[in-house]
Amino acid sequence: MKIVVSANGANLDAPASPVFGRCPMYVFVDTGTMESDAVENPAISASGGAGIQAAQFVVEQGARAVVTGNMGPNAFNVLQSAGVPIYLFGGGTVRQAVEAFQTGQLPKAGEASAPAHAGMGMGRGMSAGRGMGGGAGMGAGRQAWSAPSPAPQPAAAPSREEEIVALQDMAGDLRKQLADVVERLDRLEKGN
Repeated sequence: MKIVVSANGANLDAPASPVFGRCPMYVFVDTGTMESDAVENPAISASGGAGIQAAQFVVEQGARAVVTGNMGPNAFNVLQSAGVPIYLFGGGTVRQAVEAFQTGQLPKAGEASAPAHAGMGMGRGMSAGRGMGGGAGMGAGRQAWSAPSPAPQPAAAPSREEEIVALQDMAGDLRKQLADVVERLDRLEKGN
């Protein structure tokens, strides 16, 4: 089975990422052979809709399950619509995440585990300060973070203006997504 783990590096020993839509890498793993393929997140620097774009990307790559630290509502909805289950991992390496998935130790997310736009700011400048090590020593000496609460505390209600801007952004993302779907459908119907 091909699964994907959100990661901060490009191999099985890389730290798993606590975020999905703006993580630096996706490590796709065949759970039968433990063969892996790391791919940079094409949505990491998106000005908006990173979760949607990231979710569409992992679905297009053939992932049958997602393992991550947190999942926002937009990405959750895309993955749920595609029939791809999401499992929450509280910290460790990609290998540990896969092993926990294989042994049934990971909780399946029944809803988004992070509020919309929770990962904003995570993508830009992630490489700054990493040096030549590529982040291989990230977290050394730090205590591991714990799994997210299944029911996040509600954020303060946005102002009317903030809600309008958020809805306009969402509408724009949905228009783009619809245009992409229509284009793909046209290509398929024409046999291209």
